[in-house]
Amino acid sequence: MGNQVVLTVVYRVPALIITRQRELEELCRRIETAEILAFDTEFVSEDTFNPELCLIQVATPSELAAIDPQAVDVNALWRIIAKGDHTTVLHAGREELSFILRAVKAPPKRVFDVQIAAGFCSNEFPASYGSVVSKFLGRQPLKGEQRTDWRRRPLTDAQVNYALEDVRYLLPLYDRLKQTLVRRNRFGWFEDELAAWQQGIVAAQDRKDWRRVSGIGTLNARSLNIVRELWHWRQEEARRLNQPPKRLLRDDLLVEIAKRKTDQPDQILAIRGLQRGDLRRKARELVDCVRRGLDAPPERSSRSSGGDPPSQLNLLGQFLMPALTTICRRAEVAASMVGTATDVRELIAYRFGFGGVDPGEIPALLQGWRAELVGNLLDELLAGKKSIRIADPSHDDPLAFDDLA
Repeated sequence: MGNQVVLTVVYRVPALIITRQRELEELCRRIETAEILAFDTEFVSEDTFNPELCLIQVATPSELAAIDPQAVDVNALWRIIAKGDHTTVLHAGREELSFILRAVKAPPKRVFDVQIAAGFCSNEFPASYGSVVSKFLGRQPLKGEQRTDWRRRPLTDAQVNYALEDVRYLLPLYDRLKQTLVRRNRFGWFEDELAAWQQGIVAAQDRKDWRRVSGIGTLNARSLNIVRELWHWRQEEARRLNQPPKRLLRDDLLVEIAKRKTDQPDQILAIRGLQRGDLRRKARELVDCVRRGLDAPPERSSRSSGGDPPSQLNLLGQFLMPALTTICRRAEVAASMVGTATDVRELIAYRFGFGGVDPGEIPALLQGWRAELVGNLLDELLAGKKSIRIADPSHDDPLAFDDLA
């Protein structure tokens, strides 16, 4: 992550917004040699296929700046952030990285996301920016412009200053959190999680992730085929119209079409919610999707199908989940970042062969830093090598884990 940087943080600056290309070029020249920089964005995602970029805020150890992407071409800024040898600091930076990837097809070389780092140093994840600043720096960012429509111009001084708050503390947070991670021997854990997070964002730019449609968990293979075809159609049509995909066709309506498995236009349009004029005009396209789904071979599942899991799986999961939470709380690592109840059940199913689990597919809790923190201990509990007992019922963490002879 580079050498340690002594940070000079500007807490009071004039409300300055860059609206001329020459000003942006000068800023780019200044930040090009910076060893570390932070940035954030303000965007609106309600009305377009991709979020609409409205403002970019940048911080280096010596300055803060807000850039108006409605007034200047910001590709030069994206290229400098992506290609430079600096560390790029973000908070919950999924959309920020996505803006760069869509613009210049490359992520920054070194990224430090303070939300992920905070998850390895506290019991809260995902933590808001204000919560992270308060916990680790003892400060409270300014509030008051949360409901701003960032597309409207001109922006007021109050709006610009509010936006700059989102980067004002990122560099000191980097300093504090990195020191904490190193002191607790968790920096390697953080780097592994950050790499997986960033790879997921890069992959999502091109991934056809139709399996994220909500409500498909109980659908059979033929219905899943229809979901896939409808999802692809929805993506392309929404991109063409530049509108959010779910505004074009909600997930629940998409799933209902898939459940009915009918290619009759009048029966599809009889579904409540499909009476909108724009969807009625696209009835033939919806029918074509259904037919392609019905004619396609069954979608292969990523997991073997072994019937319904036994009731013991849920019982054991309920037993082990408090153990996971206890371990994380004591280690001051956010349990929500480590694993879910589903992850615990997958570990149990893998260990005992429940539900036709593929023995070659190692559960997340038995990989990497998760195994080191919790997975190995849970595995020992399942193997009868450790026991759980109530050590002190009045304590916040009443459980104790003992070795068995």
